[in-house]
Amino acid sequence: MTEKLKKAGFSSLLELAVHTPHAYLDTRLSTVLQPGETHTVEGQVLQTRRVGERLVAAVRTPLVPAPLEMTVFHPKPYHSAIFKPGITLYLHGKIERFGTKWQMVNPKKLSSVGEIVPRYKCRVRQDVHRRIVASLVTVANLVGEGLDERQAELIVRAHRPDERWLRLYRRHGGLGPRTLEALKSAEALDYFKRMRKKRARFPSMAKLEGDIAPFLERLPFELTEDQKRAIAAIREDLRSDHAARRMVVGDVGSGKTMVILAAAAAAWPRRAILMAPTSILARQLYEEAKKWLPAYVETALVVQNGEEGDAQSAHFIVGTHALLYRDLPPAPLVMVDEQHRFGTEQRKRLEVLAGIGNREKGNGNGETGEGEARPHYLQFSATPIPRTQAMIDSALVDVTLIESTPFAKDITTTIIGRSDFAQLQAHIEKETEAGRQVLVVYPLVEESEHIGYRSLEESESFWRERFDGVFATHGRDKNKDEVLQAFAKEGKILLATTVIEVGISLPKLSTIVIVGAERMGLATLHQLRGRVSRTGLKGYCFLFTNDPKNARLKAFCQTKNGFEIARLDLKFRQSGDLLDGRAQSGKAFRWLDMAEDEGIVQAVAARFGHGVV
Repeated sequence: MTEKLKKAGFSSLLELAVHTPHAYLDTRLSTVLQPGETHTVEGQVLQTRRVGERLVAAVRTPLVPAPLEMTVFHPKPYHSAIFKPGITLYLHGKIERFGTKWQMVNPKKLSSVGEIVPRYKCRVRQDVHRRIVASLVTVANLVGEGLDERQAELIVRAHRPDERWLRLYRRHGGLGPRTLEALKSAEALDYFKRMRKKRARFPSMAKLEGDIAPFLERLPFELTEDQKRAIAAIREDLRSDHAARRMVVGDVGSGKTMVILAAAAAAWPRRAILMAPTSILARQLYEEAKKWLPAYVETALVVQNGEEGDAQSAHFIVGTHALLYRDLPPAPLVMVDEQHRFGTEQRKRLEVLAGIGNREKGNGNGETGEGEARPHYLQFSATPIPRTQAMIDSALVDVTLIESTPFAKDITTTIIGRSDFAQLQAHIEKETEAGRQVLVVYPLVEESEHIGYRSLEESESFWRERFDGVFATHGRDKNKDEVLQAFAKEGKILLATTVIEVGISLPKLSTIVIVGAERMGLATLHQLRGRVSRTGLKGYCFLFTNDPKNARLKAFCQTKNGFEIARLDLKFRQSGDLLDGRAQSGKAFRWLDMAEDEGIVQAVAARFGHGVV
């Protein structure tokens, strides 16, 4: 089987099975001709003539009283040999009628008739590919791969259709809904089977069974059920002999920090390391750890411009990528916050450093060896993903979703245009006078003739002339951390780019204005909106756009649930919206619709024990 699959260019039987024909050649002889339909006829060539750039042959067939006219445009020399007077041929093509004249344009000569021949896009000859499919894509083989018998029969029929199946295919204008569902199940099954082979299991450096009760008792609030479920899943992971691999995805404001701290408490008296993408976020997590973890959990901070506490003796080390350039003590628990903001090599390097305690040790390449003990590894993200995507990801890592928030945010989202700017300015004046803060996010730092919006630099003077307490920063600003910290303490209006998307807590922020909102993906808009109403303030999000009827923005205004927004984002992007510009690398499927086929993926994932908690 392996050799045949390799010859056809496929790595698995299921991959071959879901590669269905792109067309079907019906070579059964027609008994009645219908204009506009494709037919197969038997006929004898009476005469052939050239008419300009055409070869015209008169063919006698019992289906019509007058000879059928075969027309070949731009004929090749071999066409004259095919349509030689006196020869009887099988011809396949589309029939047209002009008065009493019947015509077949660019007919295909068939060597045999009587079958429905599938046509594939393939790397080998059609006949070779069909023989490989016939020998491998069978009901028995597909059932052996894990499909149920009904699904297997539907897929086999798509490769070897009968007359009734072809009639339904034409009626649907393609594959029917039951066949499509079977192909989606097969595609999901193939994915999970492949990922299971890639899912490596390593022994853990240590079982971590620290008591988290002292930490929970210090909290002046009750954790949400989602937080409790995430903590329970992590504690079960940490007690295992195998190194955990879990991704925790939480909506904006869902309380992932408490889950991180609970994991650090569960690691005590052993060590835990947490890497965050910015020094501001790392410092915030460090301060939260100092505030809520029991005093016996010694905490240290490691950032590029310094260190607080003793990282060599601390039980919980919080830092940025600066951790990657330190000699770290061994840590049986590694955590990465906002994991998508780090490269694969950075995340791997942290795991290696924590596992071997010193980058000069190990196998000489800065890596742990095959089968060596590794740290438990937890990844956290505030960018919600569709549940379907989470289940697909669960083939490689365990996935936990935190969908609820400790309190419901009261944020009003409104689409506005240039004509609404006076009302927007009045709202900003009211909010700042009340001691609240406003964030204005621009799509660009500098002027551009390709965008119909003012840039941050072009707009800065406008705001400074009308308000005091105006701060500005962007991704290329070397002092952005200092600007953000100063604004948090004393600012009124912050002008920024999407650098503000993740990384700072602004408890007084009540309003965000997103300029050129239609240029951003819904997930980014949701992250930006999540900056406001962090402490229960009434929040406002204004989507400033030149396209007020934009369907994506209207849909975004209707929901605050990040996971629903992620599903919408995926749906819009799959339907051709390229504004977001982010590719789901390695997640492309031929049949599965990641925005719609949650039930199918869930059913297949359950067979492998994968799932989302």
